[in-house]
Amino acid sequence: MRKNCQTAVVGAGLMGHGIALTLAAAGQYVRITDPFEAARASVAGRIADSLKTLGYEPEKIVKILKKIEITSTIESAVNEAEFVFEAAPEKLDLKREIFAEIEAHAPEHCILASNTSVMPITEIMSELRLKSRAVGTHWWNPPHMIPLVEVVSTEWTDDSVADAMMDLLQDAGKTPVRVKKDVPGFIGNRLQHALWREAISLVENDICDAEAVDTVIKASFGRRLAVLGPLENADLVGTDLSLDIHENVLFDLESRKGPSPYLEQLVKDGRLGMKTGKGFREWTEDEADQLRARVARHLTRLEDILND
Repeated sequence: MRKNCQTAVVGAGLMGHGIALTLAAAGQYVRITDPFEAARASVAGRIADSLKTLGYEPEKIVKILKKIEITSTIESAVNEAEFVFEAAPEKLDLKREIFAEIEAHAPEHCILASNTSVMPITEIMSELRLKSRAVGTHWWNPPHMIPLVEVVSTEWTDDSVADAMMDLLQDAGKTPVRVKKDVPGFIGNRLQHALWREAISLVENDICDAEAVDTVIKASFGRRLAVLGPLENADLVGTDLSLDIHENVLFDLESRKGPSPYLEQLVKDGRLGMKTGKGFREWTEDEADQLRARVARHLTRLEDILND
């Protein structure tokens, strides 16, 4: 992987600013753009604030910011790029429009990546002229604090393209994982939302309340998930014991194919979580802010612990 290559980020919101600062902190030159002038005007300050949260000294922050150029158009952002990361809202038509413009102006050797949590990469990239150079990169939120990036291949993606993306991300200090088949939710969100489906079902069926669900996870297996994955755990306790447990519990787990009616009713009632003060639980603004700060502190400390 060439050091100091030109990268571009299209979208300067929560995900885009984190992707840009991660690449720049690793020594890459980054051009970032956004259709909204307010987002372009504020992105440098938001990147600086995020770097402060990560513990960077002021002098280092200045050096990183010098590697980031803010441009007003997609053309000026991508016309010299070797890698482009699209970080637009989760709307298929919008992403397709953006990639049509990116492909019109980016060099033909440039690798194109869409950041999405669940949208099929195949659908996003289906109208490209050079489909073999396109991949998905699912960065987790916040992208500058969560190590994982899922690199998703479509049926057209050239192996060398996926390999080059894996190399770039690893060089940037991320933990890239190859997703060989483009399926909804990739790996991480399939696992996460299988857990959420059962968590909601427990509350919906009045087995316990939402606070009990969160407490059980945080005070038990959640504590070891950062260092012990589920299949490692199965091998640790033995696949025979895992089979015994599955024979006695899987038949009773939630298996509906669609969303929970309980969740649908929460949304219908305007109980949208912290942004409205009520969701599965009730939140004051201070409680929500304290939780966000606690998550940020935890992720920063956890990274230090795991890197010891």
